[in-house]
Amino acid sequence: MKKGKILNRALNSAIAEMGHGDVLMVCDAGFPIPRNGVTIVDLAITQDLPSVLFTAELLISDFIYERVIVAEENKLYNPVFHQDLKNLIDRCPVETVPHTDILEKWKSSAKVFIRSGGLEPWGNIVFVSGIDAAAYFSKKGAIPPDYFKDRVAYKEK
Repeated sequence: MKKGKILNRALNSAIAEMGHGDVLMVCDAGFPIPRNGVTIVDLAITQDLPSVLFTAELLISDFIYERVIVAEENKLYNPVFHQDLKNLIDRCPVETVPHTDILEKWKSSAKVFIRSGGLEPWGNIVFVSGIDAAAYFSKKGAIPPDYFKDRVAYKEK
């Protein structure tokens, strides 16, 4: 049996598809996911099962990310969710953009969509895939540029 938290085959496969800079979205139950040319992992069972935050927590247990983005409206109109997300994310700050950017720019950039059963207002999270900077820059003679120094020093919780 596989070691680790994620047992879902499709979710494991989707994570394995991600390369540096690729975009993955954890979506609420009502997000309009495009159907052509993207990977969709539908985990929704019923209302709020699994929740958006549970899905995100599960994802990051086995996924390296370098950016996390949510709608500005999330911060304004769903502050408890927003704070819980900020408490969960430790690799980088949680960025906010207008919800229209989530629906236009980030939705069209996403390679993978993970649909939760969450019913959270503006409960969609954009993850930009990163690299294991410590592994890359541990090679003899490799020197991390300044913008990678925090990533090289990162330690898992």
